[in-house]
Amino acid sequence: MNRIAALAAPVALAAASLLAGCVAVPNAPIVEGTPQPAGYAVPFDVPVHVGNLVLTPKKLVEDSRCPMNARCVWAGRVVVTTRIDGAGWRETKDLTLGESYGTHGEVFALVGVSPEKTTDREIQPAEYRFTYEPR
Repeated sequence: MNRIAALAAPVALAAASLLAGCVAVPNAPIVEGTPQPAGYAVPFDVPVHVGNLVLTPKKLVEDSRCPMNARCVWAGRVVVTTRIDGAGWRETKDLTLGESYGTHGEVFALVGVSPEKTTDREIQPAEYRFTYEPR
């Protein structure tokens, strides 16, 4: 019996030291990578913390904004497919620039899209940056 305890002690110590670097945050979203803070402009597939959620822009659905060097009858809009991660759940939603969205007791909005659209060139997907904030 003492021999088993003597062999088990080093194994328990090794396991404890391995787990010492891990921090479990209860009720936190589980996402890959380190999310940026709310208000930070992120490219596609880079997560950002907004309240208790983590939002990740995934795909541009629409960018019909009026170019900054043109006159338009309609201002246009931007719609971005966004993955929303919460504690133990995940959903995907098309979010429209400037419109609030609420889920699981949290309300947030896509508040910024850059770069500005112009008439002389098309924006490449890698150039887009998206800003989300809590409401």
